[in-house]
Amino acid sequence: MKVILLERVAKLGQMGDVVDVKPGFARNFLLPQKKGLTASVANIASFEARKVQLEAQNLETKTEAEAMAAKLDGQQFVVIRSASDAGALYGSVTTRDASDAATAEGFTVDRKQVVLINPIKYLGLHEVLVVLHPEVTATIEMNVARSAEEAELQAAGKSILELAAEEEAAAEFEISELFEDIGAAASDDDDLADSAGMPKASEDDAEEAPAS
Repeated sequence: MKVILLERVAKLGQMGDVVDVKPGFARNFLLPQKKGLTASVANIASFEARKVQLEAQNLETKTEAEAMAAKLDGQQFVVIRSASDAGALYGSVTTRDASDAATAEGFTVDRKQVVLINPIKYLGLHEVLVVLHPEVTATIEMNVARSAEEAELQAAGKSILELAAEEEAAAEFEISELFEDIGAAASDDDDLADSAGMPKASEDDAEEAPAS
């Protein structure tokens, strides 16, 4: 199916190009999104008559998008989610979550403008693409954590999973230190017994004395 593009479409063409696409793609995306028109003689003539106006509108919206991108690009937004100790989310972070997080911070971002580079299913920092205009994009970062405190740690460059591993290692070290202290205390008791001339406790002491 031949369609004339009313704006630039990534990997397809520029405004004014007549492209050949699958009918389903045209009917479900290009035509309802007003990104293109069926390339009939009448529609091509209509486009040519409106071309200057459309190009001016595109330039205006592109300029606005570039100004928005300059403010939005590189911003980090926090999303709080429940997750397992291994960092796996109970669910996933969606385009709506990203849109809501950005909007809450004063940016107008529609969920349809958000493109997830990879599915977000784990705690951590994740890059997300925002398409502000057919020719303008911005990259934001989603800071997915279980709490505001964890989000601050991640923003500072610390991995929650690494911190959990460090805490586990520290706990194991404390336990080993405790056993060493207990062993040292037992050794000190034996030394005191020696200095006092008292016999050390032995397995023989545990045997019952013969009845008189």
